[in-house]
Amino acid sequence: MNADAAAGTPAANPVDFPTLDLRGRQLGPAELKAAMPRAETTFGVATGAVEAIIKDVRTRGFEALGELAARFDGVEQEHPRVPAAALDQALQSLDPAVRAGLEESISRARTFAAAQKPAGAAVEIAPGAVVRHKWVPVARVGLYVPGGLAVYPSSVVMNVVPAQAAGVPSLALASPPQKEFGGLPHPTILAAARLLGIDEVYAIGGAQAVAAFAYGIPAGEAGPALEPVDVVTGPGNVYVATAKRLVKSVVGIDAEAGTTEIAVLADDSAVPAFVAADLVSQAEHDPHAASVLITPSVRLADAVRGELAVQVAATKHADRVRQALAGPQSGVILVDDLDQGRQVCDAYAAEHLEIHTEDAAGMAERIRNAGAIFVGDYSPVSLGDYCAGSNHVLPTSGTATFASGLNVTTFLRAIQVVDYSREALREVGGHVVALSRAEDLPAHGNAVSVRFS
Repeated sequence: MNADAAAGTPAANPVDFPTLDLRGRQLGPAELKAAMPRAETTFGVATGAVEAIIKDVRTRGFEALGELAARFDGVEQEHPRVPAAALDQALQSLDPAVRAGLEESISRARTFAAAQKPAGAAVEIAPGAVVRHKWVPVARVGLYVPGGLAVYPSSVVMNVVPAQAAGVPSLALASPPQKEFGGLPHPTILAAARLLGIDEVYAIGGAQAVAAFAYGIPAGEAGPALEPVDVVTGPGNVYVATAKRLVKSVVGIDAEAGTTEIAVLADDSAVPAFVAADLVSQAEHDPHAASVLITPSVRLADAVRGELAVQVAATKHADRVRQALAGPQSGVILVDDLDQGRQVCDAYAAEHLEIHTEDAAGMAERIRNAGAIFVGDYSPVSLGDYCAGSNHVLPTSGTATFASGLNVTTFLRAIQVVDYSREALREVGGHVVALSRAEDLPAHGNAVSVRFS
């Protein structure tokens, strides 16, 4: 199927999809990074509001959570803990087709997660001198599942499965309360939690959920305590991502997984209908979602625009998609060739990167910065969202340059164990004494010498 055959007839109402032309421009790494399309809503804009929410939750606990639920979610709430009966009812009422899809997603995610758990290591540095490296799961994790414009039972799977594979003994999950469901999270979220064996679920949304997990809330008149966690994970909007940034000196976080983004690196071999469909699939998440096409082919860019006009007009959330595609975070980036395209991909560091080129697998191996890479025509991002076996909780906003997607090691700590015999310590003791003197820390050396006095 060639590109011309795949392109649909443009509708009368074309889609506004901006262009950034980098052809003929020699930009250094910093300039290239600065040129990348990004949403206008930044962490800086949200910081003040999120700091106030965190302080309020820390100070007033459940009382603050109740007021925030009324303000942001329009629900009255005495205590956010979801009753066990509600979890059971949600699973009993779950559409069988949705349950089958979740079970398949869980199965595939567990298969991949089981392979991620690292093995320990033990090395005998010298006779009697053994150093071990062991992996230990954190004791308790807070898992956040967003709500709002969509329902994300898949995010329950993506958060819970790697934590369970790591061996975390205590898991708590939070998702925003929904007015239409009596102040509880969406029943499909509750059903997915129960399907995975999670019984500690809270109807808390946004930055306040992150704050409650990070600092905990003591028991009171409202009900039992919400114990603090060691790690907070899960995607969310810019306010959730900002809250995670602000508490990461208190707890571990997976990454600052904010509003979704997709980049597609494509040449003339790409099928415009596939590329357009994948751009639309992520744009329907949120008006601030980012959809970016990186290509050296003006012909492909035009064909994709034609397809976007047809597909956006036909999609359910057309207004939301149009807003996302027209935003400063989206558009076509024209490059001289695929090598420059690869450089742009690494500068953009997409949450999701699709490769639609002649040698897609080879190009994928050359990419350094991405949350997840989807290779070729038959590995769309939506597959990764649900049933690929990979995890869809991924770093956004360029943080894939240093952060990884959610995985088993997110919930593990590496502990080093040192076990030396008397003779092994004697062999190296003189070096310890010499180095301690060089650093003017003689007591360090004495801690060895005293053992042989």
